[in-house]
Amino acid sequence: MSTEAPGARAHLAASPADPAAAPAHPAGPPDPAGPPPELAGRLAYLLKHAQLGLARLTAEALAPFGVTGRELAVLTVLAGQEPGSQQQAAQRLGVDRTTMVGLVDTLEDKGLVRRRAHAEDRRRNVIELTEAGGDTLHRADEASRDAERHFLAPLSARDAGLLKTALLALIQPGR
Repeated sequence: MSTEAPGARAHLAASPADPAAAPAHPAGPPDPAGPPPELAGRLAYLLKHAQLGLARLTAEALAPFGVTGRELAVLTVLAGQEPGSQQQAAQRLGVDRTTMVGLVDTLEDKGLVRRRAHAEDRRRNVIELTEAGGDTLHRADEASRDAERHFLAPLSARDAGLLKTALLALIQPGR
């Protein structure tokens, strides 16, 4: 299993389309020979550069659909449940309410979601996908999955599955 994100060396200085999803690397790209030996075994370094590489590929894949990775995540969460509140979606995504409001505002401006008052509690907004939002979700999700497959191509299918399983175990300890 490689310790470096595929293509990570050549593109880390590029500005991603979704700056919130992948902060720019201030020092420029790492040495083309790979990570410095003293960092090659450091998890934080490896995760950061793997995330930057995947974020770049994903941003490129999503650009034709006019959404960012974060916006796609919101659409995905909203599609996976009965129309729910902004607060419920924010909790499922692990983002604060202010961030969620901004994401929903942007998606609403793009015509991908709509807000309506909750039937029993008019203080709550229910968010649901529009027809355009559902179509965008379907096409953008497919493009995002293709980018992920491209990113993981240097790994065997088994190793890619093990990587995902291990990362899930780290972010959901005890489950």
